[in-house]
Amino acid sequence: MEINVKKEDIVSALNITLGVVEKRQTLPILANVLFEVDENSFKLTATDLESEVTTRGSLLDMKSVGKITTSAKKFNELCRLIPDGEEINLSLKSDKLNIKTKNGKYSLSTLPSSDFPIFDIESGDNPLVIPAKDLQELIKNTSFAMGNQDWRHYLNGLFISIGNGQITAVSTDAHRLAVANIPINSDHSFSGIIPRKSINEMAKFLSDQPGNAELKINDSSLELAVGNLIFKSKLIDGKFPDYQQVIPSGESSMLEINVKDFSETLSRVSVLSSEKYKGIRLITSSDGVRISANNPEQEEAEEFFPASYKGEDLDIAFNVTYLQEIMSHMQTDTCHINFFGSDKSCLLTPPGGDSPKYVVMPLLI
Repeated sequence: MEINVKKEDIVSALNITLGVVEKRQTLPILANVLFEVDENSFKLTATDLESEVTTRGSLLDMKSVGKITTSAKKFNELCRLIPDGEEINLSLKSDKLNIKTKNGKYSLSTLPSSDFPIFDIESGDNPLVIPAKDLQELIKNTSFAMGNQDWRHYLNGLFISIGNGQITAVSTDAHRLAVANIPINSDHSFSGIIPRKSINEMAKFLSDQPGNAELKINDSSLELAVGNLIFKSKLIDGKFPDYQQVIPSGESSMLEINVKDFSETLSRVSVLSSEKYKGIRLITSSDGVRISANNPEQEEAEEFFPASYKGEDLDIAFNVTYLQEIMSHMQTDTCHINFFGSDKSCLLTPPGGDSPKYVVMPLLI
């Protein structure tokens, strides 16, 4: 194997693989990237046995084909630190991957490509075609509420439901819930849970990607094709909670807030909240809401936020981080906060719409 590539092309491809490469290195080869060369391009593949990413890059020159595995981290670091615009010669000799530039030469240890794990999953036959930016937006608006290393493994991912001409994404860590949907022109029907790590990688791959993404999905796995990469992942084996039961309904009091101003007020008041619980207190009235916080050092903060409020006055507390994260994902200038009582969850939605919508449980005060 021997090729010449542009520094920027190989680094760009290697960067795509790094998020998937197994960092705990339960098997030495999982820290490696599979490097393959054919007559038209080079191909890089990384896996952690739960997910896999493959991407291609262009060649300047090809003298011979071949394939090998080498350390993804070292390969990336060496290529990244080579001056921009340089041409890199890559060759395989005596079980070493040799890297040559205008002024330097380096050699990396390798492991046989035959030892690289084959990611054996069956994806759905017919791809679901979605604008990449729409799928990325769907993930962005919901994934922040996923569980993180929760013992209830089914919470550590994003629940995807496809049907009735739309894709619905749902995530929860049992303290808050995020739901969003986008319309699709398809009669696909499916539901399953995509793992947290896979969702985070998918969001990166879809970011600023023009055109469409193709999604193949079945009961145990998915395959995402976008641009020049293919990402595969196993799904979480488990039943997602009936999230519809968690969404409050019925008669409510409604506070209409300016998202930016409300978020800035929360930030100021939360400086003096308890570091452990991050609690802030909301006391509503007809002309707005009084926001306050205190901490074990007996420090206090209070600020009145003028806003339109309709309903009975109430006194309720929330984890301020949950509210701020929701504000940062609101796509509209204003937001409706619907209260159903001082001891019940609140529902946050954009004016005149129900996607995305968020549910937050109150803190006991």
